[in-house]
Amino acid sequence: MKILDHLEEWLIAFLMGAATLLIFVAVAHRYTAGAPIPVLQDWLLKIDLSWAQELCVYMFVWMAKFGAAYGVRTGIHVGVDVMINRLPASTRKLYVLFGLGAGALFTGIVGTLATGFVWDIAHTDSTSPDLELPKWIVYLCIPLGSYLMCFRFLQVAWSFARTGELPHHDVAHVEGVEDIDVYALDANLHPAAVKEAKP
Repeated sequence: MKILDHLEEWLIAFLMGAATLLIFVAVAHRYTAGAPIPVLQDWLLKIDLSWAQELCVYMFVWMAKFGAAYGVRTGIHVGVDVMINRLPASTRKLYVLFGLGAGALFTGIVGTLATGFVWDIAHTDSTSPDLELPKWIVYLCIPLGSYLMCFRFLQVAWSFARTGELPHHDVAHVEGVEDIDVYALDANLHPAAVKEAKP
């Protein structure tokens, strides 16, 4: 499991970072190619980055599909649970398991339908416009991401059925940084309690 978890995180981080860097290079290229310096302009115009936008779109789509599975695993998806949290524990457990099962069913169906679509498109000569990649490679993120998300729903449901706990993401926690009680520090930058003046 740890290998799959790390692979998922590395893939998301790589796609996000690479797409951001590629867009930066493409935009910088576009504006510097218009510079009124003949030598620089001639050299930059020989570099063809017309494919960069298409590749970035594909990278962000792949990142979003695998990021959704990561969100299920870590509990960062937004959900409205005010009513469910007010239910008795046994009833709440059934509702949560039903919701996780419905998520697994939905993503499993999407993954299965997408697998058929990718299989059909793989038997054509369809390619992407700029990169000329086979379209089945581009669309492969849908079944892979959906099946991974289905697996994550089942994983969370199994864990919840055994322990009664759902993954929870603490927005204030930073990985690799220890939690510090800032109010216990001597040089506290937070306002101290105001003492009432004696009359």
